[in-house]
Amino acid sequence: MNDKNLTIYKANKIIEAGYRLNLHELRVLSACIGQINPTKELLVTQEFELSAKDFSKLFSVSDENSYQALVDVAKSLFKRYVIIDNPYPDKPKVKVLEMRWISSIKHLPDDGKIILMFAQDMLPYLSLFKGEFTKYKLEHVGKMTCIYAIRLYELLVQWKSTGTREVEIDWLKKQFQLDDSYDRMNNFKARVLDPAIQDINAHSNLNVSWTQRKTGRRVTHLTFSFGEKPAAEPEQAEPTEPAGKAKRGRAAKKTV
Repeated sequence: MNDKNLTIYKANKIIEAGYRLNLHELRVLSACIGQINPTKELLVTQEFELSAKDFSKLFSVSDENSYQALVDVAKSLFKRYVIIDNPYPDKPKVKVLEMRWISSIKHLPDDGKIILMFAQDMLPYLSLFKGEFTKYKLEHVGKMTCIYAIRLYELLVQWKSTGTREVEIDWLKKQFQLDDSYDRMNNFKARVLDPAIQDINAHSNLNVSWTQRKTGRRVTHLTFSFGEKPAAEPEQAEPTEPAGKAKRGRAAKKTV
């Protein structure tokens, strides 16, 4: 499995959903979502395999820790859920949808791998998209170590064509499911915003900066400006002397 060949496709409803995952849980989901063909119907019986070897390669996790990371994920991921507001445009009475990410995980310790299946209600948000969706390369988030960096990166890639996005801080905290300890702006900046921006700028294909906006005396909004990093120029090989010249040089040296 090569991270350069894996592309993540997600409906924007999932990008903007409220949920909490740890870093390895989100990595496992991303590796499996990257295997989905977005042009074909995703079936509830479809299985997605992830080995410790591939997990290590995709996310730069040490080989000795990769299988244990999968085991830990298998213990917790089944319990994780997503909250989507106003999930069905054709069913306005449904205000909130709560659903699990996956329906099952199979453990194959002798093979060093796990196999998971996505929950039925999750399927329309991962393939055959009927509404707006976002895509990006897994390699652009694979080296990130801050969970909020990956979440924020997805929110910015949604608006890639504009290069700017303003979000309400209270909305962002709600979608990230942050508790009251993040209410103070300095705590939010130190524990969420600054590490996320540093991670995105260090490891992704984007350069991001941000400013804040006040409503009255309170900081209420963040405005992100971002763009793709310039492509790295290929290294130029050192010039070599023509063979004839080199021979003449060696011959001259012998006659000195």
